[in-house]
Amino acid sequence: MLRTALKPKWIAALVGALLVSWVFVALSQWQFSRSVSEAPPAVSTTEETRPLTGVLDPGQFFPATAADQMVTATGSFDASRQVLVRDRLQDGRKGWWVVSAFTVDGAPQVGGEGGTVIPVARGWIASPEQAGPPPSGAVRLTGRLLPSEAPKPVQDAFDGEVGALSVAQLINLWDVPSYPGFVTATETVAASDGHPLPVQGSLEPLSVAAQPVEQPVNWLNIFYAVEWVVFAGFALFLWWRLVRDDYERTQDALADARADAESEGSPQPTETGGTP
Repeated sequence: MLRTALKPKWIAALVGALLVSWVFVALSQWQFSRSVSEAPPAVSTTEETRPLTGVLDPGQFFPATAADQMVTATGSFDASRQVLVRDRLQDGRKGWWVVSAFTVDGAPQVGGEGGTVIPVARGWIASPEQAGPPPSGAVRLTGRLLPSEAPKPVQDAFDGEVGALSVAQLINLWDVPSYPGFVTATETVAASDGHPLPVQGSLEPLSVAAQPVEQPVNWLNIFYAVEWVVFAGFALFLWWRLVRDDYERTQDALADARADAESEGSPQPTETGGTP
């Protein structure tokens, strides 16, 4: 069969098959590159600080457009309503978030007494003993607005510790109306003069970045990419099948010629068709 494959016409056919396969593989790579791509950038102003009262309403569902929005709010912390959220990482270290209720000035009243609050993660601590009270008086804070986490039961929790920053759980603990999300504070200043408030004790400031844009997978493009690879393999298979058919036809012709030669008693032909 090798002698058949080395015929000039089949060598030329092999070059053509390889060229076609290369084109199909290139098309497959292009389809793969199109299968996973970043979603079109949406018009976003999450890094532009906006008033909390203009972004989110208490007592309502948390809209997806409000997630990661940098917000600012004026009000006061409620020192009697504070929890520690366990299993929070800070530079690879595991500790707690200190979360305090923040009464928002100008927030709509949705029931209860004492105003409407929003949970604020004020900072990170390495041990529960480092948690101190929030600043007193009127303050203005800036931070990233995030949706509520799902409740997470904790069996060995101490008093004032929770497993997740769940707004629904905090509403039950604090017995006060709340916004449906929480804020991770990046800056806290005095409302009167705008001077930054000193960091209390071992409280480390938080730095929560916006969530990355998801990369959707286009399965139709992946199917096309696999299809082009199959086409490339079929082009080579077709060349091999044609060479094999030519070889088999040659062998059949030689067998017929030998049979005729044996019946007539003449010399048997060789594969090249010559006689001894």
